[in-house]
Amino acid sequence: MSADVNQAFVQVPPSYNPAPSRPTLKLPAGACDTHVHIFGPRDNFPYSPTRAFTPTDTPKETLFALHAMLGIERCVIVQSNAHGFDSSAAADAIAAKGGSYLGVALAPTNVSDDELKRLAATGFRGVRFNYAHHLGRGAPIEEVIALSRRLAPFDLHLQIHFENDLITDLAPWLKRSSVPVVIDHMGRTDASLGLDQPLFQELLRLLDDERFHIKVSGCDRITRQGPPYADAVPFGRRLVSEFGDRTFWGTDWPHPNHTGPIPDDGVLVDFIAQIAPSERARQALLVDNPRRFYRFTA
Repeated sequence: MSADVNQAFVQVPPSYNPAPSRPTLKLPAGACDTHVHIFGPRDNFPYSPTRAFTPTDTPKETLFALHAMLGIERCVIVQSNAHGFDSSAAADAIAAKGGSYLGVALAPTNVSDDELKRLAATGFRGVRFNYAHHLGRGAPIEEVIALSRRLAPFDLHLQIHFENDLITDLAPWLKRSSVPVVIDHMGRTDASLGLDQPLFQELLRLLDDERFHIKVSGCDRITRQGPPYADAVPFGRRLVSEFGDRTFWGTDWPHPNHTGPIPDDGVLVDFIAQIAPSERARQALLVDNPRRFYRFTA
């Protein structure tokens, strides 16, 4: 890809905090960050010409240093729209960690079985689909559910990122999935509307189906108050309390397309203590659940 193509899109401002605070919460051994992204470096891993945005390069070395400081030993790298369907950057980071980092890919709904087999062998455990306005039109949900039948032989799950107002339309389809479904960022709930809001109640009903899992990431995206995200605490705590064996946590580093203050990843770690106040709950959220679901080999 030529350099002028890489510059053809407006570059977003830096989306990560280069000097995050050291958290006060000590994480358990084997703690996992289940939601991060790798961007570039573009000289080695060019950005997709169809991307929705051009990020600041945040390569694997920057991520590894952050995790070492935070006390995180395992990770799930989620393929970014900026790299399109080319999973090379994520695969490179996965390979560098020898089994303690895994991935979730992006793929078209007509992806070949050979490519699914390759992704599974490379350390990817699922395929993600976005239904978010800032990332463009998502794949037709009926095609995604049809694809789920082909994911099953490779032990790949579906990961779904959606705006909260789309849950009513998506839920009936997602219930037809042939594989487990992971929902991103607490369903992008609006924290200002309270626990009794209809859309959050619909999310809870969806999670009553044991095939569904949810990431209690994105407190910085659902808040309407900003850090330390007090209005998001009741939502994360409710999800961890009711679905303690099917919740995962993640930083969402380096926080692409963020519209609020760039999160301090140390503050995001300390947020865990508020939504999972006991050591037992944190052990499940950070270690046991991701180890079992993603099948870490290290």
